[in-house]
Amino acid sequence: MDDILHEWDTFARQVAPEGSGMSDVALRDHAREMLEGIVQEMAHAHPRSADERRLRSREGGDAFEAGSAAAQHGDQRQSADFTLLQLSAEFRVLRETVMRLWLPTIERLDAGCADEIVRFNEALDRALAESIVAYSDRTNQTRELFLAVLGHDLRAPLATLALSGALLARPDLPDGRQGVIAGNVTRATQLMQRIVNDLLGFTRTQLGKGLPIERGRTSLQQVIKDALEDARAAYPNTRFECDIDAALVGDYDGTRLYQLFVNLLVNAAQHGAADTPVRIEAHRVGERHVVHVTNEGVPIPDAALHSIFKPLVQLDSEGDGDDGRPRTSLGLGLFISREIAEGHDGTIAVRSNPAQGTRFTVDLPCSADAAHSGDQAGHAAATVSPAAT
Repeated sequence: MDDILHEWDTFARQVAPEGSGMSDVALRDHAREMLEGIVQEMAHAHPRSADERRLRSREGGDAFEAGSAAAQHGDQRQSADFTLLQLSAEFRVLRETVMRLWLPTIERLDAGCADEIVRFNEALDRALAESIVAYSDRTNQTRELFLAVLGHDLRAPLATLALSGALLARPDLPDGRQGVIAGNVTRATQLMQRIVNDLLGFTRTQLGKGLPIERGRTSLQQVIKDALEDARAAYPNTRFECDIDAALVGDYDGTRLYQLFVNLLVNAAQHGAADTPVRIEAHRVGERHVVHVTNEGVPIPDAALHSIFKPLVQLDSEGDGDDGRPRTSLGLGLFISREIAEGHDGTIAVRSNPAQGTRFTVDLPCSADAAHSGDQAGHAAATVSPAAT
């Protein structure tokens, strides 16, 4: 058992998704329990006739044990971003390892030994099938949740647009109401635009194309100011404070960074305490540009911090908050933000606790001559408007 599990650990480490940071315990997962289950399956399979085995081998997914160790393993691997190919490869290596360690111990290859080999492969194939069924079920649940949340998030701005159109069509609309209605329409369309942008970005990453990054000389200060303007329009009741160095110029994609900072500011406004400000700070630290977005409020649970940048992770269980601020819970904003940061050879991290609040930190490389570009920042600024995204 120990020899088999050692090889399982080694291979699982090799195929684990890059940057997953999974512990040895998480990588081993249910391996021991699966092997013990295979032994039990072999023992129970011994008295079966050839016809019984044939029928059992052709059972559908409904006949598999939902709570088995293999099923739990498939569910866990899906949540850890393993692909179905990586999951299958684990079982392939498990089969090879067992056979390689087992066969040299066989003194005589007779009918009984051949029967044991057949029963082992039947049990392993059944464990693989249970893992695949659980993996697929988890994938289907995630997709259904995604569609449900998408419909929920689009419903509110669409209702705003419909109500605004109905009000504008009224002949008795009081003077001065047009401006209020126009503001409502603008906020609704901006919210829908952010959802569409995140969907497009997520689709590109899932297709393996990655987010397109088109670099150019860009003023980070101007990009953040544009993002702040959009966040303030979406959350007029939220107080935003900023402390941004002027001479933050680098070789960036201004449109993508604008999308990143809007996502962070909107996230902070959604989840921060209503009576406290959202603060954004941007400074040069050595050869890096470091941007902090901080909000007070209920901290993110420690258990959720490691998965917060994964797609389809919702920080809120429902839509609008009790304080009247709109909530978006599609679960793509932070994932897209991470992709944008990494596309610029940077990083994004989060820490959250009751004493210091929740702080997202974006760390980006800056140009070697950025420190001397402050007097040119205004001319080199890449101004990004909401329409550009």
